[in-house]
Amino acid sequence: MADTAMPGSADSADSVSSADPVDFTDQLRSTAPVPGPASAPEVPEVPPVRGFEGDDPLDRAVWRLRSRGCWDDAAALLEPHSVGHASAALRRAALLVERCMFTATGWAEAEDALRNAEALAGDDDERGGAACERGHLAYAATVLGVRDRADEARSALGRAAALLAPAAAGRPLLDFRRGLMAEHVADSPDAARAAYRRAHAGATAQGDALLLSFTWRHLAGLALRDGELTEARHGFAESLRIREELGFLVGTAPALAALADAAPEGDADRLRAEAARLFRLMGGVPTWLADHLTAAPAAT
Repeated sequence: MADTAMPGSADSADSVSSADPVDFTDQLRSTAPVPGPASAPEVPEVPPVRGFEGDDPLDRAVWRLRSRGCWDDAAALLEPHSVGHASAALRRAALLVERCMFTATGWAEAEDALRNAEALAGDDDERGGAACERGHLAYAATVLGVRDRADEARSALGRAAALLAPAAAGRPLLDFRRGLMAEHVADSPDAARAAYRRAHAGATAQGDALLLSFTWRHLAGLALRDGELTEARHGFAESLRIREELGFLVGTAPALAALADAAPEGDADRLRAEAARLFRLMGGVPTWLADHLTAAPAAT
């Protein structure tokens, strides 16, 4: 696993903004209509993506930095607002947990931010959201080989499930993360598929395009594991398309590499080359992608 610095400033974000990847999705989609993951409720194709996280200047600035892997700078923008405000504290903690997942660094800062969010949480939704982030941090430490915190991850995600109502805004993300645990810690693909489908349906209902990019990708990974090449190719292509439309640059190289796993040989080579180019441009982030480009798909 590469231990390489990530881009960490607004200047570095500007330096990668013009490096949008080639759109491979149209040529690699199946010609057969595949409306959604198999056995999931039928869902529409995701429309062109609206501005992410609203039109507030702070939200736009945070997203712009986050999407380019500048989690420290994004968290710094939220820090003044996170003093005494539970929602801002939780958003800041989520950014720093995501940095751990992508870089395998910053664990102490994420823990501090989580403790602050937990202390400020005033209702079940806020407490459930904080528990979901704690579970994901423990999951990240486990799958990245930092420390085995699987029991902590299960406990925190179970606590989140007890706190979040079925229709709560945070429920689809929780379902997705429980799917990750089922797939990559418990090695239970059937349980993972069921959780990903719930997350996919919830993300569709809520218009959460970024989460859909993750559910498409992981359902496609399970389809590929089962030899369902057409379904896998479609799901990986949808994940890539959404990330390109969102401008989620830090997640585009993994999406390209995943699509390469289901692509014909010539297309796969081009996809992996583009993924490698973006990976280098992002300073080796996400760190686990270095192994993914030459070995098995990564567990994120």
